[in-house]
Amino acid sequence: MQALTNRSKIASNKKMSFMERIYFPAIVKGMFITIRHFFGKKATINYPEQTREFSQIYRGMHVLKRDDEGRERCTACGLCAVACPAEAITMVAAERKSGEENLYREEKYAEVYEINMLRCIFCGDCEEACPKEAIFLTDRIVESEYERLPFIYGKDRLVEPVDLNLRIDISARQTENVLKFKQNKRFAHNK
Repeated sequence: MQALTNRSKIASNKKMSFMERIYFPAIVKGMFITIRHFFGKKATINYPEQTREFSQIYRGMHVLKRDDEGRERCTACGLCAVACPAEAITMVAAERKSGEENLYREEKYAEVYEINMLRCIFCGDCEEACPKEAIFLTDRIVESEYERLPFIYGKDRLVEPVDLNLRIDISARQTENVLKFKQNKRFAHNK
């Protein structure tokens, strides 16, 4: 019978020697590898006292950005929720009332904006889909909890503070082309 592919190999039924049958050389070889790693450099660190350096583009906890005047950028368009493969983002849109021009940037805003961090896979699709650059993933770690309910982050935990000194710097998350585009005030997006 002819082989269907040229990748097939013929298996041999070679008899094992006495040393191979007692597995002693294999045990000694395995112990040698274990001892060599025992005296080698340790790969672990003492975590609370020492921390590893994160990558510049590490995707951690989300933040809803504000503009330079302290107004929320999010217009509740829903593109981030549609782009989320884990369906972790939910929002409820509302109309801006008179007197709230200093709170919200556009006519429509997100009255309720929630991210279920247990579902989130930190892919970054939400920040890529946002046309207003309202949501970003920061370099901060999501804090651990013992219960499920605290992992649903609302606007109280997601929106950055109004104070300019307490804002989160996300410039490392943006490419040079994006930063150049943002400098051009000719586009309505950058005004």
